[in-house]
Amino acid sequence: MKRSAHAFSHTAGRLTVSGRLLPSFLIIGAQRCGTTSLYRALAQHPLVLKPVLRKGVHYFDMAYGKGPSWYRAHFPLKVTAHRLERRFGIRPLTFESSPYYLFHPLSASRIAADLAGVKLIALVRDPVERARSAHAHEVARGFETESSFERAIELEPYRLDGEAERLCADPFAHSRAHRHHAYVARGQYTEQLARLAPLVGRDRILVIDSGCFFATPESVYDRILEFLGLPRLGDPVFERHNARPRPSGMPAALRQRLSEHFAPWDARLEPWLGDRPSWRR
Repeated sequence: MKRSAHAFSHTAGRLTVSGRLLPSFLIIGAQRCGTTSLYRALAQHPLVLKPVLRKGVHYFDMAYGKGPSWYRAHFPLKVTAHRLERRFGIRPLTFESSPYYLFHPLSASRIAADLAGVKLIALVRDPVERARSAHAHEVARGFETESSFERAIELEPYRLDGEAERLCADPFAHSRAHRHHAYVARGQYTEQLARLAPLVGRDRILVIDSGCFFATPESVYDRILEFLGLPRLGDPVFERHNARPRPSGMPAALRQRLSEHFAPWDARLEPWLGDRPSWRR
């Protein structure tokens, strides 16, 4: 029934595509870093319009071949925005949140080409904990058959070997391994941010430390509103969403090895965050 409702809604969206908005900003990742919690906090703002079907459209990574009309059909009508603009005197913004955008090798160039002036928000967390959380998440969803986190880390280089290149060579290809088994690679955040910056502009990317977001959500929320050019209207309810039970303990040697691996990548985050990452303080 839910699938049928989505199909009907999307069909209606495509029939009215010329009267629909394109997003003003995107939450682009990273996976397991609080993107759903931020999405739901921002969606409470009266001048922020969420997609009409689902949180993440996954157009610039998984569905680019469906074309711009398919993408635009996911967003609210322009008349809705005009009505809000008359009420508040400020133009509303629409957005979506697809956490694979940050990591997919073609998303950055596609976003830059199709969404002129779009702003991007990326969340980052302790990459060691992110990797462990991602592994538990993929096991629970059935995309990971290796129950041992340590073994999955060992397998990662072999699973990902050549996958990014294959995605770039065939723009319509999908890679299960690249999307679901990149536990370490996804935590090398500045590698992905460096790909984005020359294409969309450094000033249009905001990087948020999710540890700070969950510790002091009000101040981080206000910083995001400033970045988006929106006033504070009301007080959102901040909740943690999609949290999974903490996985069982990680061997100390593995934690140390991963921490050392990520150390140079974490150091390069400081100019993006304006501070040391919370997990390195």
